[in-house]
Amino acid sequence: MEKLSRRQAEILQWLHRYVQENDVPPTRAELMQAFAFQSPNAAESHLRTLERKGYLQLQRGRARGIRLTETVQQEGLPLVGRVAAGQPILSEENLESYLPTADRLFPEADFLLRVRGMSMRDAGILDGDLLAVQRCLEVHNGQIAVVRLDDEVTVKRWQQEGERLWLLPENPDFAPIEVDLGRQALSVEGVVVGLIRRGGKL
Repeated sequence: MEKLSRRQAEILQWLHRYVQENDVPPTRAELMQAFAFQSPNAAESHLRTLERKGYLQLQRGRARGIRLTETVQQEGLPLVGRVAAGQPILSEENLESYLPTADRLFPEADFLLRVRGMSMRDAGILDGDLLAVQRCLEVHNGQIAVVRLDDEVTVKRWQQEGERLWLLPENPDFAPIEVDLGRQALSVEGVVVGLIRRGGKL
């Protein structure tokens, strides 16, 4: 890799720290604010230089489309298995492997999550399936989301009215989970954008 200027090294260090602390990459606006750049073009110029030098990869058209080299150097998408309590979903403790070619099947996805249980059976999501998940901070009603509630990660259909949220299963054997967003801590890990079952992509 090409040598970095002092300013480029500072930006790269900040990007790494931001991802470690927030578990998602920053937006261009956040980078611009952190370094007091006068225009978005300045932030974009530094990112493109870091990409050209091999330290990150930019995904066009995505607000948080910055992937640092560690992920880029691996083949495919990271596969998350059982999620350890208190750990970011993409921490090393949770990663089983990387699945080759999955990033080409689902270019918008950031990771794969192994399904445990049959609560989403009637949506065609079965125990052992791999869900392609796109990291996001906002979910719209009707989307199937991966959320963390009371340090447990679950996959459910999202239905929200104000501060009231229902995480809906797709199996009558399971009850909806009602969440009071004003009182209960919930974090969105992403939305489901695809599915892989043994034998191929669905």
